[in-house]
Amino acid sequence: MQESIHQALRSGAFDQALALAREWADAAPDSAPAQRALAVVLAQAGDAAAALVAMDAAIALAPEDAGLQFERAALLARSGQPEAARLALDETLGLDPNHLPAYLAQAQLALLRGDLDAAARLARTAARIDPDHPRLAAVEALLALRQGDAARALALASAASERLPDDPQLLSALGFAYLARGHWAFAEQAFRKVSALLPDARALQSGRVIPSTTVAMHHRASDRMVWISATCVPVFTSGGSEADHVFILFTDVTELKRDNTLFSRAQSLAHIGGWEWDRAQQHLYLTDEARRILDAPAGPVALDALLSNLRSEDRRRLETAVQGAHEGAGSFDLELQGHRGNGRLFWIRVIGEAEPGNYVSTRVSGTLQDITERKLAEETLRVQARTDPLTTIMNRDAILAELESRLQEPAHCQLAVLYVDLDRFKTVNDMLGHAAGDELLVRTAQRMAAAVGTEGLLARFGGDEFLVVCNADDGPEQATRLAQAILETLSRPFRFGEDEFSVSASIGIAYAPQDGTRPQQLIQNADAAMYDCKHRSRNAWQVFTPDLAQRQQDRLLIETQLRKALDNNEFRLVYQPQVDLRHGHIVSAEALIRWESTLLGNMRPDLFISHAETTGDIVRIGDWVLREACRQSREWRDQGLGVVPIAINVSYRQFVAEDLAQKVYAALNEFDLPGSALELEFTERVLIDDSPATMRTFAELWQMGVMLSIDDFGEGYSALNYLRRLPIHGLKLSQLFVAGVPTNRSDVAVCEAVSGIARSLGLGMVAEGVESEAQRRFLVDLGVPVGQGFLFAPGLPADEFARRLAAQGPFGN
Repeated sequence: MQESIHQALRSGAFDQALALAREWADAAPDSAPAQRALAVVLAQAGDAAAALVAMDAAIALAPEDAGLQFERAALLARSGQPEAARLALDETLGLDPNHLPAYLAQAQLALLRGDLDAAARLARTAARIDPDHPRLAAVEALLALRQGDAARALALASAASERLPDDPQLLSALGFAYLARGHWAFAEQAFRKVSALLPDARALQSGRVIPSTTVAMHHRASDRMVWISATCVPVFTSGGSEADHVFILFTDVTELKRDNTLFSRAQSLAHIGGWEWDRAQQHLYLTDEARRILDAPAGPVALDALLSNLRSEDRRRLETAVQGAHEGAGSFDLELQGHRGNGRLFWIRVIGEAEPGNYVSTRVSGTLQDITERKLAEETLRVQARTDPLTTIMNRDAILAELESRLQEPAHCQLAVLYVDLDRFKTVNDMLGHAAGDELLVRTAQRMAAAVGTEGLLARFGGDEFLVVCNADDGPEQATRLAQAILETLSRPFRFGEDEFSVSASIGIAYAPQDGTRPQQLIQNADAAMYDCKHRSRNAWQVFTPDLAQRQQDRLLIETQLRKALDNNEFRLVYQPQVDLRHGHIVSAEALIRWESTLLGNMRPDLFISHAETTGDIVRIGDWVLREACRQSREWRDQGLGVVPIAINVSYRQFVAEDLAQKVYAALNEFDLPGSALELEFTERVLIDDSPATMRTFAELWQMGVMLSIDDFGEGYSALNYLRRLPIHGLKLSQLFVAGVPTNRSDVAVCEAVSGIARSLGLGMVAEGVESEAQRRFLVDLGVPVGQGFLFAPGLPADEFARRLAAQGPFGN
């Protein structure tokens, strides 16, 4: 097909070439060569605007083709858009930095603008690619002329013209060079060759009328293109067989050309075409863009051709609207859906009205816009609004909407909600990083989706929490079966590189309507069951019961009162002595918090601290403990007891808040205490977070002289590598292991291992939970210097601790 088009062009059969090109483009709408061929033929036929539309279609199919971008730049230049042509050439060079013709075209545009420096720079770049290219010589010749070097221009143009004897640009450069050197005859010869290529010369030579040829001329003063439409008519003398002169009839079509180009371009960019239905002639007229949208043939078509592509329902809507417009019902605006001949779905917006002012008009006209991309984008947004972007399953909003809908339908209100929370997910996330955590969530969702199948809806509810909604019409068995299937599918380890991790789940189940008739109520009750399951055993499921509801209310009550406790001065500190295990002297103290609630009474620390961690109130409470411990230390010092080192527990949340060091400095400074008056105990979880902010906090605390120790060492991650890197002063041996010595061999082994680590790294050690003499002797023999526990004293009020301390003598200042 391409060769047939070229043959037609070479023979001057433009109509045949255009028909072949349109046929090929219509038959192969997804073929970039077909769209390019149509653009080339349209350009040679003088329809630059339509050629640009076809070339844009080719580029859309082959966006990385630098050649297509270059040809588009040429079309833009011909249509009087030099700046747009320059931008298209930039696109060409972006795709192919060694595209020589693009550099030469850029240089020519720079010459037209009068920017000789840019032209020279571009010519030098082109010369590095191919110094012997004849068109480079033409550009360099024109540049030399503009720079006043006629001799060099003549030498360059003369050499290049031998290789391109009929190139109009090169001939023009050669003529001007001859003219500058005073070679009038040679200049006239070169200009005659150029003139022979113009339409007037062709009319004179051929003796035939050259009709309506559009000619572009660059107006240098305004740097714009001027377009004329010229018809060249040869004039013969009476009885003569050859024309002796030519009449040129021309019209300035610059404004029309610009308007036509802008209109066609606007239609193409906005995907809006025009249409007119003539009922009398039974013809539907479409603009080029409208034909492209509908994949319709050229020329008038029947209305049925449009209607046949639409869905049956939309076909009836359009027919009714057109008929109504004919009958004076006014304008219409419809969004219609259909399929093109190649089977592709499309959406169009059709606006129409009868001919204004004519109540018996047989014509209805309007616009037709391709809104397929908008409709697809809307559908994509609708799906995205219901889809979790990470796991691609339903998201929180989608499952809540589905649950709300089902609860409102009596036929579907018997259902179950499964609240799934992953166990140990934070461990993987902290140890391997967020990327591995995200991958774990994706793989978990895939396994759960396979386990749930078509028996329920699965959604990611937030973080590492998932929700399953299933029918419970036939009883609770389906929900419990799905819960067990989820646990079983998660029982297989997840592999990350060479490491394997087991991640289980805790699942709470609530049923409608007995456990709630509103989505939030059902989810809260399922969450309460999950929470109870996680605290009892994990890797299991639990059905909601009224007893759990009471526990949930208790939890909410505790959390509510906890937020008020600081403002109501309900917290106090007690101080447990830390004792020299060999000699029995008090060497320091650990501050332990107590909560005496006016509403709930005395609350166990292990109960309310876990709630404070969950709600985030632990940060405010921790700040109070820090300041109160420093205040008490100062009070003891003022009583003549010296500087008593006090250890306080620091939450992980406090450590990652990034302002811990500033708060410690402020407290020490407020009460004029040295850093050695304070020891901060933190869990091993802090070690895992080796972010720059955490490392900076460690360094700042170390510089203040604050003692840093790891609490309950051995219970958590035991990331030994971090002990070498961080400025740690000591380890606290967990009472979990101390409780079993000296009789339990496993606990003895752990204590010996931890003691060995501390000695090898030069770290201090404190044993927690020392409650018997046998334990004390074992720890002394093991080399543990300091311990605390009920063997020596529980947590003491400040005045009792001061009394015992005074009995043994003051600390050194």
